[in-house]
Amino acid sequence: MRREDCSGPGGIGMKNNDLIVVKGLTKNFNGFTAVDNLSFKVKKGEIFGLLGPNGAGKTTTINMLSTLLNPSSGEARINNFDIYSSRDGVRRSIGIVFQNPALDNKLTGRENLEFHAMLYGLSKKNREKRIKEVLKLVDLTSKADILVEKYSGGMKRRLEIARGLIHKPKVLFLDEPTLGLDVQTRRKIWDYIKDLNKDDEMSIILTTHYMEEADYLCDWISIIDKGRIIVEGTSKQLKNLLKGDTVTLDVKNNIGVFLNECSKVKWISKSKRVNNKVVLTVKNGETRITKIIKLAEKSGTKVLSINLRKPSLEDVFIHFTGRMIRDKESDSNKPVPQMMKMRMHRYG
Repeated sequence: MRREDCSGPGGIGMKNNDLIVVKGLTKNFNGFTAVDNLSFKVKKGEIFGLLGPNGAGKTTTINMLSTLLNPSSGEARINNFDIYSSRDGVRRSIGIVFQNPALDNKLTGRENLEFHAMLYGLSKKNREKRIKEVLKLVDLTSKADILVEKYSGGMKRRLEIARGLIHKPKVLFLDEPTLGLDVQTRRKIWDYIKDLNKDDEMSIILTTHYMEEADYLCDWISIIDKGRIIVEGTSKQLKNLLKGDTVTLDVKNNIGVFLNECSKVKWISKSKRVNNKVVLTVKNGETRITKIIKLAEKSGTKVLSINLRKPSLEDVFIHFTGRMIRDKESDSNKPVPQMMKMRMHRYG
């Protein structure tokens, strides 16, 4: 069965290892479709990534699944609770780390956790036990009684993760969890997320526009753009779709002529213009550089720089959308090739 096959008797079907099943989820805002007919599954103990640019519909999807926003249509079940009829069950099953900080800076770290635990109805004894556990988990025990306003960005993010875990949820939603953090702090957060998933077998849905974050963390990645999942699979499966190395050339003059010449070469399986760059998918790329430069010279195209690398998730995104994932949304009205919807076999 394919991963997106979410059908079953009476609507959504859940298998024993399914923790989240989403079918046809859609959200419209005044005629604008922010999320367009999404269907996917998340297995128990899996880190599932929604990878896409800002404005792709990632946060809107999280808000619908967490019952903060009503869908326009579609279905979803989390921990076997329906997002329409069993909202309390859904909320007890999930923890959320929002994209924007949601801590009280005038309280200490411990007081923030205490307040959140009280909202979930934990007894005083259980609150004390869980607060101690989650503070240790995110390495904030020594900072627990300091006002949050004195925390660094990384410490605040770790506290938010601790808060999301206070009631032992089955699913943790992480919406752009390392946005705005420096590289070193981001890596530490990744390690905390990995440990959570490994030690507690917790299912995690992660939204991100950082390629390396999805690559490092996620067991399964759904690339989303303009509200739709355009391709999905493991990181390795997605990269293998490109069938070659990526050669990126910064060029000027006669770019169209150069692209036309590239399209005639058998060992160049894909050629595309992205702004002022030409991106080629080339078999055995390390042996082809000299020939590519000669091809550019023949076309009257000046090569300013050339870069060779193994396929990345960025290359996959470019391949299926015709633009870079970090392009501004103002560029999104440029002509984009028709999106190809490809799925990997999930259950054999």
